[in-house]
Amino acid sequence: MILKKGTQVKIISGKDKGKTGEILEIDRKLNKVKVKAINMIKRHLKPTKENKGGIISRESFIDQSNVKNIDLKKKEKKVVNK
Repeated sequence: MILKKGTQVKIISGKDKGKTGEILEIDRKLNKVKVKAINMIKRHLKPTKENKGGIISRESFIDQSNVKNIDLKKKEKKVVNK
């Protein structure tokens, strides 16, 4: 499967099954991808001079075997005019 940054994918297993999103980041060494608004985790940050700190939500990596590529061009071709 060809995965690129910005490609639309659908989650096929796990807690976010059925959701779709855009690939933000790919880790080819570990075979994992980060998808926008999928697999959200809570991260506790200490306050610094630049950062206010607190609890933030952000995306975490998901295994690439749990995502399916959605090709928008194929969907358009399947529509038959009567």
